[in-house]
Order: sequence, then C-alpha cells, then structure tokens
Amino acid sequence: MSTALANIATLIAADAVTAGDISAARDMLRSAGCEVGAADSVDDAKAVDLRFSGDVEQARAVLADLQDRYDICVQPAANRRKMLLVSDMDSTMITVECIDELADYAGIKPQIAEVTERAMRGELDFAEALRARVLLLKGLDEAMIALCLSERVRPMPGAQQLVQTMTGWGAHTLLVSGGFVQFANDVAARLGFAEARANMLGIADGKLTGKVEGDIVDAEAKRALLAARRSDTGVHPAAIVAVGDGANDILMIAAAIEGGGMGAAYHAKPKAAAASNFVIQHSDLTALLYAQGIKAADWA
Repeated sequence: MSTALANIATLIAADAVTAGDISAARDMLRSAGCEVGAADSVDDAKAVDLRFSGDVEQARAVLADLQDRYDICVQPAANRRKMLLVSDMDSTMITVECIDELADYAGIKPQIAEVTERAMRGELDFAEALRARVLLLKGLDEAMIALCLSERVRPMPGAQQLVQTMTGWGAHTLLVSGGFVQFANDVAARLGFAEARANMLGIADGKLTGKVEGDIVDAEAKRALLAARRSDTGVHPAAIVAVGDGANDILMIAAAIEGGGMGAAYHAKPKAAAASNFVIQHSDLTALLYAQGIKAADWA
C-alpha cells in the first residue's frame, strides 16, 4: 500500500459490485480532491476497497450518492482491524426486541411495542419508558422468558460470523443492552461474546415483579462501559467498533468515533444513523467484516 493512499473506502453491494459503480466512485473521490488508487477486491462481486488520499469526511459525503445500492465505509487504513467490539443486542445482534416479545405472551404487545419504537427513535426518556413497560409485565410467569428465548430470539444474520471472527484474532467483545440480562447472557453465550451487560428484570415467586432492579443500562451507561473496556484492554481508541440501531446507542457510537474508531448504525433509526460514520442499511452484520478487509473465506 502506498503510504500516500492512507484511507480506504469500502463499497459493500446490496446486490453485486459493478465496474460502472467502481468507476463512478473513483470519479466522486477525485471530485473531492482525492488521489485514488486501483480497486482491490475484498470479496468478488460483493465488496471492494478503494484506497485514496484526501479528506475522509469529504470522501464520505461525495460517496453518499451511491448509498441507494451500497453500504459505504470510509476510514483511515491504520487500525482498520478492530480489537474491541461493543454491540447493542435487540434489533442489532438479534432480530427482535425482547420486551416486545415478552409483552406478546402477556397479550399486550401492540401497547408496549409502540413505546419501544418511540424510545428507540429518541422521542421518550429511555429509563422512564423502560420502567413503564416493565411495570405492565407485572405478574407474567418467569417461564415465559425461557419460552421466548426458545421460540423467538434468533441471531441477526452475520452475528455469529462477526463476533467469532473478531474473537479469533484476539478482539474483546462486549454485548451491552438496554434490555435484560435474562436474555443477554444467553445471547452472548450463543454468539460467542466475552461478556454481557444489561438490565435485571425483577422476579419473585416465579413471577415478574414489574420492576427493573439496580441501575438502568441507558445510553450513558453504554458509553461508560465502552470507555471502561477500552481502558481495561489497552486497545487503541481507533481500534474500536461500536454498533447499534437506536437512540440509546448514540453515545457509545459517538464515543467510538471520537477516538478515531468506527461507529456503525445497523438498519437503524434516523437519529442513530445520523450519529454514525458507517450506516449499514442493505447488508447483514458481515458488512462489519468487509469493512475491516476480511473476505468471506476467512470468516469463522
């Protein structure tokens, strides 16, 4: 790699990479005053790297014209392979919102799901909305948690490949959720996370008490956990990736970006997408491996 071409734009196709789009992307980068190298395939037909010199933010802005058919990650080449992954759980590492699914067993899913959606969009105070929803679950049989895990909680496509591939090269992985440890511990074990942090549902005599025990894992708690693991592991700030989908993830996404790392919004609500430097809207979670230069043959 030329030392002059210190940045990388990775195009990850919704369908397939085309020569015309590669040519267009190179022209876009040149229009932003960038020197552009040859295209390097990350995975044939799916992802390609364009190495360039110039301003990363300007490059990201001009390439936005391709976002209708590509997920585009623009970043420095240094620290491209990340050593700390901090991820949200619900609608990020798994396909559902666990509290909404528990509410379905209680027969009140529409009522709770509406509040969940508004909280994830940042329209409601997270802690207040969480406590209000949990209160509505008071009296639900504890056995519904295990049933929900068995019947409804499924990994997001690409989740296992992402976590286990990063673990394979020595990265630390943390699942941090505004949901509940009764789900997060199971999900972390399934996917291969080193650890999980989440809220605790109150349970007494085999029934949900309608309370959240202890401090709430909210946006600030997620940010603080990211900072603590960065300190504990000694990882370079630019070697961090944080990924989530809702307003509760914005502070940890911003913290990753502030250190020079990757803050990724996965099929996210508008406020979370606006706060990120990598928006994934077409691909599954393996986009985070392509963005790190890892081809499919090397995934776990």
